[in-house]
Amino acid sequence: MRVIPVTHSDDSEFPDLIAGMHRLRYRVFRNRLNWDVSVSGDMEIDAYDALKPTYIIAIDDSSSVVGCARLLPTMGPTMLANTFPALLGSNPAPRSDRIFESSRFCVDTGSAGCVTAAGLRDATFSLLAGILEWGLSKDQEAVVTVTDVRFERILRRAGWPLERFAPPMQIDDTKALAGYLLISESVLMNVREMGQLQAPVLVARVAQPVAA
Repeated sequence: MRVIPVTHSDDSEFPDLIAGMHRLRYRVFRNRLNWDVSVSGDMEIDAYDALKPTYIIAIDDSSSVVGCARLLPTMGPTMLANTFPALLGSNPAPRSDRIFESSRFCVDTGSAGCVTAAGLRDATFSLLAGILEWGLSKDQEAVVTVTDVRFERILRRAGWPLERFAPPMQIDDTKALAGYLLISESVLMNVREMGQLQAPVLVARVAQPVAA
């Protein structure tokens, strides 16, 4: 499994990779979780995808997309500040060039590799390690995210506990919450140990175009 950071400048270089990511998001957020999300055909795409995010994308040995996450700087619009500010409680929305937001984290549970001793899939640990490695390479100190209580438990089991901004809130069928995750070498070591990752997961480029 490889984990690749893709920026807006790479869109024309890896169109199949980007398309595969949006199709995975459609299958997970629209079909499996039944979230009220913006779609275009068989892809899930929203306004935040137009803000030149960095995508962290996991691909398997057959070059299929099996996981992804979207990263945005908190100095601009974010889902937490602009779509779900109620999840902040009485806290201000983080605004810092050393804090980024992660959103649209998802894994293809049907083809994302084996389950580890911690009960989580390989792709989950690889994506989390990839986000940490990316954050450390950019001198980031934290990541914020809007998520749900189910994924909060996953983060705890992976060795990267979430610090809540406020108690969970029911939004449609989801018990949603927002929180803060520290970026550090020690947290990265925790995730690697829990996920039995022997080496860094993030690669700069893929050797050939990948399939959607």
